[in-house]
Amino acid sequence: MGGMQKIRTGRHCVFVMHVHLVFVTKFRHNVFTDDHLTRMEEIMRSVCADFECELVEFNGEDNHVRLLVNFPPKVAVTKLVNSLKGVSSRRLRQEFPDLVRHYWRANKLWSGSYFAGTVGGAPLSVVKQYIEQQNRPV
Repeated sequence: MGGMQKIRTGRHCVFVMHVHLVFVTKFRHNVFTDDHLTRMEEIMRSVCADFECELVEFNGEDNHVRLLVNFPPKVAVTKLVNSLKGVSSRRLRQEFPDLVRHYWRANKLWSGSYFAGTVGGAPLSVVKQYIEQQNRPV
């Protein structure tokens, strides 16, 4: 494991788990400004804290956002994603009426799909080689 990663502990485990998330807007509409993204980062940090997760990195463009989240093994990524998308959609549409006009019919900010990829630690080839070289009993 890299020296830059903070190893976390639970009651019965030690872990370093990160997920890279990408959320796109409904119909890929170009709706976000810097103000939207700044407020969205605050909202998503709060949601992550509720799940005992850490939002390590956040950024976005006018039609999508990318997050790097450090999460404990007890958190289901799907539940985290549903909360991140649901809470951010609701709060942003309340706080920024200009977003509502893009989605007056769908009443949703985010597309129903998302990308989630695990990241960090050693490359898969190194882990595979390490497992292959274990001293298996005869």
